[in-house]
Amino acid sequence: MTVEVWLPFRTDEIEGLPEGLTYRYWDGGPDYPADPADCAFYAVPYMKGSEVAVRPMAAMTSVRVVQTLSAGVDHVEPGLSRLPEGVLLCNARGVHDASTAELALALILASLRGISDFVRGQDREEWRAGFRPALADRSVLIVGYGAVGAAVEDRLVPFEVARVARVARHERETERGHVHPLSRLSELLPEADVVVIVTPLTEGTKGMVDAGFLARMKDGALLVNMARGAVVDTGALLAEAETGRLMAALDVTDPEPLPKGHPLWHAPGVLISPHVGGPTSAFWPRVKRLLGLQLNRFAQGEPLQNVVLRTGA
Repeated sequence: MTVEVWLPFRTDEIEGLPEGLTYRYWDGGPDYPADPADCAFYAVPYMKGSEVAVRPMAAMTSVRVVQTLSAGVDHVEPGLSRLPEGVLLCNARGVHDASTAELALALILASLRGISDFVRGQDREEWRAGFRPALADRSVLIVGYGAVGAAVEDRLVPFEVARVARVARHERETERGHVHPLSRLSELLPEADVVVIVTPLTEGTKGMVDAGFLARMKDGALLVNMARGAVVDTGALLAEAETGRLMAALDVTDPEPLPKGHPLWHAPGVLISPHVGGPTSAFWPRVKRLLGLQLNRFAQGEPLQNVVLRTGA
């Protein structure tokens, strides 16, 4: 009996794939490579949206593993109820750490040092000199301290930040220091010059950065959202940005893509990148290594990594 694997990569692009499995290439196109009912391991196409990701799932009656290529799994959640009981959902924890942390640091530096203003000045041939804040000696708060949060901190330390505070759902100790529980967030927010959001999107985090959260931030602080757009209340952020009290650097927005004419495009002190934290040259080797590792474990009946949940559990 053949065991079918759907991959968004050609097999010759991934080294070390186990033998004995039948590989089908599907990257979200209109036609399926085979009957979805025969798929046992489904690697979800990358950055093709929830509609594409979920489309074959209802017909995947034999599937045992759904593997996303992103750390977030919210794009496949609408299809989980259509899957058989006992299917493992795995994410790509670790794959995007370097890329996302790089962009977080780039957005922080660009916002503080006024890089977007320099670019506008260059377009107009204007010499826009002036005094700008540095990242050095700033206090940074990382909200959602996991693998990406740790990668962000690794890149912050050489810039001589004054302090990095860490917040996650569960209190714990790490090599870098103490991770505070979410219950302490309100008392930590007023101390931070830069607040970096790297939480997953869940019912608990949706709209977490609301008017109350933003009001606790100090005047002139920078909010950096590397998580999901819906974690931040867009209306509340606009209200703060339009007064000039807070700055923001956003790799994700709500809505997304941000439509033309939306006031967030031109809000003062807001820098927007188009959800590009993950897709860099660093993504390809890391995600292919992960797929090779997972498929070898799958073929040998060994426990998989990055299991988020089991359907029906």
